[in-house]
Amino acid sequence: MSSIVDAVAEYERALKLGKKEGTPVPSLDEILEEKNEQIVGEISLGLIQIPSDRIVGTKTDGRSGALSKSFYPLLEQGTEFAVKWEHLYMAHLDEGIREPIKAYEYMNEFYVLEGNKRVSVLRYCGAVSIPGVVIRLVPKRTNDPEKVVYYEFMEFYALSGVNYIYFTKPGSFARLQRLVGKRPDEMWSDVDKLDFSSVFTSFSAEYEAKKKKGMPVSSSDAFLFFIGVYDYQSVLKMTSSELKEKIEQAWEEFFLLTGEEPLQLQMTPAAVEPKKSVTKLISNLLGGTRQKVAFIHQKTTETSGWTYAHELGRLHLEEVFPDDIYTQSYFMATEDNCEQILQEAIRDGCTIVFTTAPPLLKASLKVAIEHPEIKILNCSLNTSHKHIRTYYARMYEAKFLMGAIAGAMVANDKIGYVADYPIYGMTANINAFALGAKMVNPRAKIYLEWSTMKGINLAERFEERGISVISGLDILPTDVVSRNFGLYCTTDKSFRNLAMPVWHWGKFYEKMIGSILNGTWKSDETANDKGLNYWWGMSSEIIEVICSHHLPIGTARLVDLLKQTICAGDFNPFSGILYSQDGAVSIDPDYVMTPEEIIRMDWLAENVVGLIPKMEELADSAKAVVTKSGLDKPSDDATIV
Repeated sequence: MSSIVDAVAEYERALKLGKKEGTPVPSLDEILEEKNEQIVGEISLGLIQIPSDRIVGTKTDGRSGALSKSFYPLLEQGTEFAVKWEHLYMAHLDEGIREPIKAYEYMNEFYVLEGNKRVSVLRYCGAVSIPGVVIRLVPKRTNDPEKVVYYEFMEFYALSGVNYIYFTKPGSFARLQRLVGKRPDEMWSDVDKLDFSSVFTSFSAEYEAKKKKGMPVSSSDAFLFFIGVYDYQSVLKMTSSELKEKIEQAWEEFFLLTGEEPLQLQMTPAAVEPKKSVTKLISNLLGGTRQKVAFIHQKTTETSGWTYAHELGRLHLEEVFPDDIYTQSYFMATEDNCEQILQEAIRDGCTIVFTTAPPLLKASLKVAIEHPEIKILNCSLNTSHKHIRTYYARMYEAKFLMGAIAGAMVANDKIGYVADYPIYGMTANINAFALGAKMVNPRAKIYLEWSTMKGINLAERFEERGISVISGLDILPTDVVSRNFGLYCTTDKSFRNLAMPVWHWGKFYEKMIGSILNGTWKSDETANDKGLNYWWGMSSEIIEVICSHHLPIGTARLVDLLKQTICAGDFNPFSGILYSQDGAVSIDPDYVMTPEEIIRMDWLAENVVGLIPKMEELADSAKAVVTKSGLDKPSDDATIV
């Protein structure tokens, strides 16, 4: 049996904590009044387990002077409050406090109506959760990110009954539902809830044990990232020591989750002096100093024009640095086997690895975290990670030129455009093309179709609309015999290719390997809270437009002029007055869209006829790409260098 002497001593300790904290507990009534919050409904949640750390205040201000914000006592010994607290403390040690409190939930935080002293004693004793009968106050839905997250939480809670995990960014609860292996509307079983509680509690304990002052990322946000890298089922099987090790390895990645400029874009290659090649004689004397570079592809050169283009880049690299590097290619990488292929490449002695498609990002990051000595780059856009760097090209610059050509060549103002994946960068390509066409032909309309949508016959749809000038896919599979790529014009009597964009991946790989050999790779490193994405354009010779000799001389001269102004930085296609399908984007003639705004563009220009498809409208083969880099993926801010 506990004694009153012990209870008095514990009250004194709790009182010291309360006085040290100082700030009195807030009241919900005052919060709602200050916010002028409109409550649109009340929902009885019944008897639930309330996470102790989410009890943040009282319903009314009646006890605001008796408790600190963490529910430590503020009233001196001898008061009625102190005496009741001490007796409640003894009862808790002897029998346990069983009577539930009464509370209100607002924005997934809880405010006590009855049972303040019970909460104070239980939180002082380290209770993880407290039983309570809860009424939820539902605020009016708005576009405010906090309200968006809360409404998403309510949908998640209805499926899972889980209230102890909470995120800061919209879309996170839907992502959690997906990562734990559930369909968007699938209910959680009791076993699901027990498993999740166990693994989240274990992760939080290890994470909070390492978390230091200055780390702003919550356990919830960190956990979502963690299971995105290591897979939920794998994390379920991890021991405490394994969790601790993985958290330690991934620690720098957590800094990038704050959403405050986590991505740094390098828009042009750093200027470096070319490195003299190591001579073969010295190389032989040293036992070989060449670095081995791996290229990991999703497909083969026979089945993918994209893979073929990167393989041309690899061959160019070997020609430029014959004495400094040698390369090796790995094909048919999938989300399931890419990690094994990466490990194989490392065992083969590769110290630099390029994974050439967005779906390979996850495996690239996981292996990079485990092997910080290996330089790994993934070909994708708008992803922020510390252990890997990503790279892509500003194709929208070339698309603007192609649009200008189409606008000049079209006879009936109807231009077709074939896009593939609704991912970051694609919308900018479409809109740049539309703006280029509109610049030379104000009446031009761009009829948008998607090659990855289910049940679409592109040729029939264009023919039905009388469209003969079409911007097709940039790259066709090498086993497909067709001239329907780039910008072309087709009629019953003739077919002409007008222009095509070209990815010079060899130029990119040459500049990147050159920076590694010269040591400027190290100087590109960013602070802990930023990832690095290389996003180079036509001025870096990464992108080019090849024009047909069929183009009129005036059109060809216009294309050259536009290219020169874009490469010189004197013109941005996304500048001035801009209109989307839904209205004005900018009415300022001096407006210039920033690179991060271009990357995150999720609207279509006013002269585009068509829509951005939803995930369920896409073919299964496209979903893996869109899941990693799709427009519905939460985006991050960027810093431009």
